[in-house]
Amino acid sequence: MTQITLSQASLRALMTATAATLLVLSPLSADAAKKATQIDLNTPEGATLAGRRIQCGAVDNVPTIYSFHGAAFSRVPGEADRKLFDVEGYNVRQCVTVSDPERGEGWRLVSRELLLYVDPQTGELLREWNNPWTGKTVKVLQTANDPVNQRPVFPYGPGVNRSSSKWNGTISGDYWWNTITVPLFYHNPLGGDYQKNVGGVYHATEMFNFFGKLNELVDPKIPNPAIQVGWVRMADWLPWMEMSGRAGLIYMHAAGRKLDSYDQLPEIMRKTIENEYPEYRTPPAGDDSRKNETSWTYFKKMNPVEGGASSQHGGH
Repeated sequence: MTQITLSQASLRALMTATAATLLVLSPLSADAAKKATQIDLNTPEGATLAGRRIQCGAVDNVPTIYSFHGAAFSRVPGEADRKLFDVEGYNVRQCVTVSDPERGEGWRLVSRELLLYVDPQTGELLREWNNPWTGKTVKVLQTANDPVNQRPVFPYGPGVNRSSSKWNGTISGDYWWNTITVPLFYHNPLGGDYQKNVGGVYHATEMFNFFGKLNELVDPKIPNPAIQVGWVRMADWLPWMEMSGRAGLIYMHAAGRKLDSYDQLPEIMRKTIENEYPEYRTPPAGDDSRKNETSWTYFKKMNPVEGGASSQHGGH
């Protein structure tokens, strides 16, 4: 066997060349390693996990709070829109992991929400409101929906030709955002049995925008990334307004963010929770199976009709 002996000078030259090569390659290797650990938004699993991280974080049974502030306006044909009052919103939520042998590992969100109606002049909670169309002073019912839960979300759909979850956001530089529009059209719980025939169906639309930094969204070392939210709601008049079927609608426009802690809530929301809705400090249990509450079902629960149906009879 032939033996090769390197001189000290040759050995030093070889070591220098190797070190130089490592210096060139090491940034690329570190970048490749970083990308390998990031959440891939282009896969069904990554898109599903990103959706969870936006809504409630990656860890089971850890409460997440969204808080937002805005205002409510009227929209009546033939007249200028009016500002009616301010609104303060709050949603406390958590997620749990759910698995399906066919659809993969997903998640389910459970939550409670409050929407407070606030006097824009005093900043105090509205207890009564002067209806400018009827001239009546009506009692205000804050919206307290418990629960507001979602169906499980999975990477894949059921069946042979199953669909795959896709990232529905927009990426621009270091930032991302998405748009979620939720049209609502269903049986009004305050109406009668013939809504299909005479109208009265509940009609509304909820519009959400979520925003954040891309590097935080795809970094698994950040379990609950910072998120900002925009919210618009167009809906029928609130039932406590006693509008008696008048033409028009109410719309609300607000914005806010995912909070770091409960202590960051606005004072009016924190005081209202502590004094009137203490159970809203925490989200429902992860296995909560109750039927969802809405502002309309909550109004019906808080304002039951005494003695059943009305005893008044009209003509034929």
